[in-house]
Amino acid sequence: MIRIVLVGAAGRMGRAVDAAAAGAADLGIAARVDVRANFAAGGGVWTEDAASALGRGDVVVDFSTPRGAREAAAACAEKGAAMVTGTTGMTAEDTAVLQAAALRVPVLQASNFSLGVAALRVALRATLAALPPDWDVEIVERHHRHKKDSPSGTALLLAGDVRQARSLPETALRHGREGMVGQRPPGEVGVHSVRGGSWVGDHQVLLAAEGEWMELRHVAQDRAAFARGALAAVRFVATAGAGWYTIDDVLRAPGRAAR
Repeated sequence: MIRIVLVGAAGRMGRAVDAAAAGAADLGIAARVDVRANFAAGGGVWTEDAASALGRGDVVVDFSTPRGAREAAAACAEKGAAMVTGTTGMTAEDTAVLQAAALRVPVLQASNFSLGVAALRVALRATLAALPPDWDVEIVERHHRHKKDSPSGTALLLAGDVRQARSLPETALRHGREGMVGQRPPGEVGVHSVRGGSWVGDHQVLLAAEGEWMELRHVAQDRAAFARGALAAVRFVATAGAGWYTIDDVLRAPGRAAR
């Protein structure tokens, strides 16, 4: 039994992971971490302090805030626990704290735990390699009205894949357009965010040339898709050595992602 300390347990993804773990024979939620106002009656062990809960668990699963992720990573490094985090809106300084913890324990970070999104990224890299470099690329993402960061971490990952494939600088990204912006320049990558309703997650990559275009798209209909991927990541880091991992490592591990 792999014991999980769930940080951000009262949030949307925290609740989805909790529900998914309840149906897994090899996993259990040992403790739930959130602010006291969000504690659920009858929901097992709740605490505001991730460090104090680590004696109960083997792997921390974090879907909280950048501050919560930093604190959880520091506690994992101190206590020797593995970490899986899907917190978004992280700065370079936040990521540096997690990467420092990865020198001592396994840390797996992903902006999106959907195995379908991981496959989308593989397909995008293959498509870019097959197409001429003058094809235009635009990325459109849709999420629910409550999402705080924009663009989504997944959209930025997709944009990063495009930049890497075409050796483009970060300044190549164009976040929306307004007014007389002129002709679309070569090497620009458009990134557009839509917020509203209850969209769980919808990512489109549009590739266009003169007279033709194509679309790569992934739609998440339920957070259970992300939760299943997060639990596959938990199983991976539970036996991994110290280091920095991504969801691609889970996909490459024989027999892991299918569970």
